[in-house]
Amino acid sequence: MVAQNGKDLLIKLDMTGTGTFETIAGLRATRISFNAESVDVTSLESQGGWRELLGGAGVKSAEISGSGVFKDATTDERARAVFFGSEVPDFQVIVPDFGTIEGPFMITGMEYAGSHNGEATYELSMASAGALTFTAL
Repeated sequence: MVAQNGKDLLIKLDMTGTGTFETIAGLRATRISFNAESVDVTSLESQGGWRELLGGAGVKSAEISGSGVFKDATTDERARAVFFGSEVPDFQVIVPDFGTIEGPFMITGMEYAGSHNGEATYELSMASAGALTFTAL
């Protein structure tokens, strides 16, 4: 696998609830992380005293974050409406040469910042709110 361009990691939001995804405009940095809780089933009979984990158990989750500048009124407005309306729409995360992760996410944080001689910036934090699908490229 060759090095990938960071700008190709995209976060897309379902704009209408009908599967019409648009890239959240103005993002400069994006990140997705996956987590899986483990269920420890170690007992006195565990071989050599090594910990044993129960496969297929535990809670899976994903978190997305992004930061950038305001560029597109439509996607900015939709992201604000999702946050203030406590909506849980579908998002897509496009990871170059890996695949697409899709499913419901809740925007759990929005931060706005700016300085007198610079552009206004924002940061979004999202947490998975249901089953996610993965489609390999």
